[in-house]
Amino acid sequence: MSKLEAHLRIMRPVNCLMMGFAVEIGAEIARSGAPTGFPPLNLVYAFITAFALTAGSMAVNDYYDREIDATNEPNRPIPSGLVRPKEALGLAMILAVVGFAAAYATGMRPLAVAVISWILFTAYTTVGKRSGLPGNFLVSTCVAIPFVYGSVVLTGGINTNVLIFVSMVFLANTGREITKGIIDVEGDMRQNVKTLAVRFGSATASIAASLFYLSATLLSPIPLLLGLVSLWYVPFVFLTDIGLVASSIGLLMNHSRERARRTKKVVLVCFMVGLLAFLVGAVK
Repeated sequence: MSKLEAHLRIMRPVNCLMMGFAVEIGAEIARSGAPTGFPPLNLVYAFITAFALTAGSMAVNDYYDREIDATNEPNRPIPSGLVRPKEALGLAMILAVVGFAAAYATGMRPLAVAVISWILFTAYTTVGKRSGLPGNFLVSTCVAIPFVYGSVVLTGGINTNVLIFVSMVFLANTGREITKGIIDVEGDMRQNVKTLAVRFGSATASIAASLFYLSATLLSPIPLLLGLVSLWYVPFVFLTDIGLVASSIGLLMNHSRERARRTKKVVLVCFMVGLLAFLVGAVK
């Protein structure tokens, strides 16, 4: 692996692309509230911001985890010696500057959201990973905030339908993170990661995860009741709700590691179908 390939690997391009597309999807969901004459180039800048800041946070993550990776992942760029720790930090700073510059090109509000996003990403990487539920909340915020950013870039604010969507994303993803804690409980105990499953047991964690899943489903009728989406929204969100309710019931009845692993996968599919619900619902 060359030095260039090592730097690309440390950036996690697939993750960066996913964040960039999440911003574009957030903008698409918010499009009905977009001002006339919106500059299309702003969406390009928004994508660059998401890509660069995600890549930078991945570099910070590898810098912070370099000692753990030296044991568990010795072939990663820093432990292997292809990228020096200071080079990883330098790369992170360069990418952060690129991301903030692109955000500034779209306005001060998007820049403020970008700065907050960077702080949250860094907080999770440095202190949030081992904190249990607070870390789960940080992850869910990081997952939801690209959609918020897309709305802010396009409309200057957070549209109501986007706010409801990201609330559902936050709740469902928090449930999924708690579920992942059930899967990883043995390793987390060794690493002193204070997940709900480690602190209170898998049964209690399954109850907490189910409450978050069900809370997400309770929000799903609101966009339709407020007239924010078309009827195309209904079949897709119905499938999402059925999947989350079934996952909750299954996890409550059987909170084993295997069941939690299946639940985690099903919830990811539910998330994708729910995303589709808001996209097609925006078509009126």
